[in-house]
Amino acid sequence: MAKMNDVEADSGGETEAGTVQRDVVRLGVVSIPVSFSVSAKWLQILTEFKQKEKISVGYFDTETLAAKTAEMYVEGFKAALVKDTSRKGLWTVSFTLREF
Repeated sequence: MAKMNDVEADSGGETEAGTVQRDVVRLGVVSIPVSFSVSAKWLQILTEFKQKEKISVGYFDTETLAAKTAEMYVEGFKAALVKDTSRKGLWTVSFTLREF
């Protein structure tokens, strides 16, 4: 499920008077956490995607209830061998797609 987050500058935070100041740089940045169980062949394909500067991603926007496309990058890529098989294993791959 796609999530929307605001991006805040480091200059925000709590003031000396105890009030919170937010310096929002961008509203509604999309991030999509994903996880797959894949073969070694698909592990190689997904690993190639993580090395790209950006990729075009189609997703369902739950705020507008419409399909959208955005330029995103892969963040926090993790791969782990689940089971060794005669076909080079079953792997679990997880990462987050984050909008530019």
